Amino acid sequence: MRPFWKGISRYTAIGVVNTLIHWLVFFLLSLVAGISQALSNLAAFCVAASFSFCMNARYTFAAKVSVGGYLLFLGGMGVLSLGVGHAGDVWQLPGLLTVVAFSALSLVCGFLFAKYLVFRECEP
Repeated sequence: MRPFWKGISRYTAIGVVNTLIHWLVFFLLSLVAGISQALSNLAAFCVAASFSFCMNARYTFAAKVSVGGYLLFLGGMGVLSLGVGHAGDVWQLPGLLTVVAFSALSLVCGFLFAKYLVFRECEP
């Protein structure tokens, strides 16, 4: 079980900064600019994920940053981001609930996605 947990603490620390970036961009776009939660969540994810992808590649997974890996991560997790934002729009959820739900899902799903798909070649 130890190999699974390797890297989760660094991933979580980077995730805290990622979450702050995500929430800031989301609320600026949805509340200030009046953009839908779906598009605000997707755009906020892309900005925050760009930061965390580079940081996690270097500090969590000790991997080289690749365009393919970046696009795989953005595409896979971007679908989740857009889906959660769309649910927030359809169910008319408060924006705070939308970003909290996505942040929780993103922590778990993002770590698994990064560890086993995006950066898998870096594992011993």
